Amino acid sequence: MEKMNSADLFLYNEGKLKEAYKHFGAHLIKDSSGSITGTEFRVYAPHARIVSLVGEFNNWDSRTHVLDKEDDCGIYSIFIPNIGEWTRYKFCIVTSYGQTIFKADPYAFFSDERPETSSKVYDIDGYDWHDSKYVQSRKNRNHLEEKLSVYELHLGSWMTKPGGSFHKYNELVDLLIPYIIEHGFSHIELMPIAEHPLDESWGYQGTGYYSATSRYGVPKDLMYLIDKCHEAGIGVILDWVPGHICKDDHGLYMFDGEPLYEYDDINIRENKVWGTVNLDLSRGTTKSFMLSSAYFWMEYFHIDGFRIDAVSNIIYYLGNMHVGTNFGAIEFLKNLSYAIKERDHSVLLFAEDSTAYPMLTTGVLDGGIGFDYKWNMGWMNDTLKYFEKDPVHRKYHHDLITFGLVYTYSEKFILPLSHDEVVHGKKSLVDKMPGDYWQKFANYRVLLGLQFTHPGKKLLFMGDEFAQMHEWKDKEELDWFLLEYPLHKRANLFVRDLIKVYNYHKCLHELDHNYRGFRWIDQTNHVQSIFSYIRQGKDDSDFAVIILNMTPNSYDSFFLGVPKKGSYEEILNSDKDCYGGSNIYNGADLNSMDFDNHGFSQSIEVKVAPLSITILKYKG
Repeated sequence: MEKMNSADLFLYNEGKLKEAYKHFGAHLIKDSSGSITGTEFRVYAPHARIVSLVGEFNNWDSRTHVLDKEDDCGIYSIFIPNIGEWTRYKFCIVTSYGQTIFKADPYAFFSDERPETSSKVYDIDGYDWHDSKYVQSRKNRNHLEEKLSVYELHLGSWMTKPGGSFHKYNELVDLLIPYIIEHGFSHIELMPIAEHPLDESWGYQGTGYYSATSRYGVPKDLMYLIDKCHEAGIGVILDWVPGHICKDDHGLYMFDGEPLYEYDDINIRENKVWGTVNLDLSRGTTKSFMLSSAYFWMEYFHIDGFRIDAVSNIIYYLGNMHVGTNFGAIEFLKNLSYAIKERDHSVLLFAEDSTAYPMLTTGVLDGGIGFDYKWNMGWMNDTLKYFEKDPVHRKYHHDLITFGLVYTYSEKFILPLSHDEVVHGKKSLVDKMPGDYWQKFANYRVLLGLQFTHPGKKLLFMGDEFAQMHEWKDKEELDWFLLEYPLHKRANLFVRDLIKVYNYHKCLHELDHNYRGFRWIDQTNHVQSIFSYIRQGKDDSDFAVIILNMTPNSYDSFFLGVPKKGSYEEILNSDKDCYGGSNIYNGADLNSMDFDNHGFSQSIEVKVAPLSITILKYKG
């Protein structure tokens, strides 16, 4: 463990210490031969009267190992010989008003498995990585022009063992990675895996910001999973929650008996809706704690990106712009993004944000906050609202689809169909859809087709790729048995083929964040509820024509204006029978004709299937 000098203390209090985990927590001490001689512990508790260490090594007796106070800042430390890896421990703190409380180590590298709440000594060093080729290639890529499709998953309920117990991180390697490769996703996004006491919180109410949850094994098992993902060309994004914490007694909440990481003011501290406490991200020591957490996951787990949860709750006090803008927390986000990019520019930052706060995805040096992508919550809400309507009424709500293109280039967006949309009575994606069973699946295919042809990167929650009928059940694995049923098997084939088309054809992702990348053919056909548009690549001749039919009506002869003379090949049609459709499609290439239509001098005659998406590629 590194001693804190005056410069370290200054940076720590200023909120600029980026590797606080090297100074705090439990660190094994080794001699010159590499043998463990004991463990050194250090903790920050400025309001404490006395701090001691308790554990199985002293029968949890707070009188045995009292920590020394190193300075007036409130840093305490102790070295205890002959304490090795896996030792369980807690800090016993006597508060300024005489109460005795027991706390887990805020900087612990590992934790006891719930319902136990102790920290464990763990040797975080020594994993032998094999992902240098992937990491280097990541640094050489322009992610804005790359295909980027994220598979969001909850490790505990993606797939379980017989009997319902969790797979360990390393056991998922042979199950998860082939599945991701088969479907063509570029990244996985792990819902929070920092230690948390309650399964039902899904990880969003954490206690261990440096501790990979023990539910699924030990930290080096997680390193192995990420390493193998990288070897397979799969990026790993960590869902990270810097804004709020749970109120469990052993966690960060009132750590030394008084607000330490959270706000002093109860009016902005308490998140009554979530039952959580907001962290004071304007406080220097809190900023150092969270900034160092990000660095820790980058250094030890080679994380490819962070999805920052509840950014609206960080930008505005209590997530309410009428309560006030939290400029201190905004400054933290800027410092965080700048520091991460300074360390590794290829690590991506995603903001889960429902506000209209400007310049979220503009670089810090250009006056912005510095995220790479913002979740497009407006697109998600409007699109799902549209698709939930009976097709006969959709013509009255045409703007729910077109409005998103008005602001799509105001930020760099990712289009999310996340876990939040398939829980709490909202129904699964396919069950949201109106109509009979056939129409539900047809609508579902059009929805995903729209997502993967609309400007912006993509995110899909687990189970949506095979049209799970029930909402996500966080205590059970996905309904894998559905893949034995034809409609679900065909739905899954459609998703795999859709992602293949998206990955292969640059025009569908190359100019996602450039005005040249999208052009309407006809956005005004509300009577038929048909949308048509062009996705353009860098090369003028590299483009695709997309037709969305949002009603059960079909058309044998539909004339559409196109920008270039030549032939057009249908590369995907969601109505093919192999996907569960009625098999109305365009088999032969379509040759353009010389007459004006939709503002173009060329037109094609195309079959349009009911409730379908058709993708035509220009061949020249």
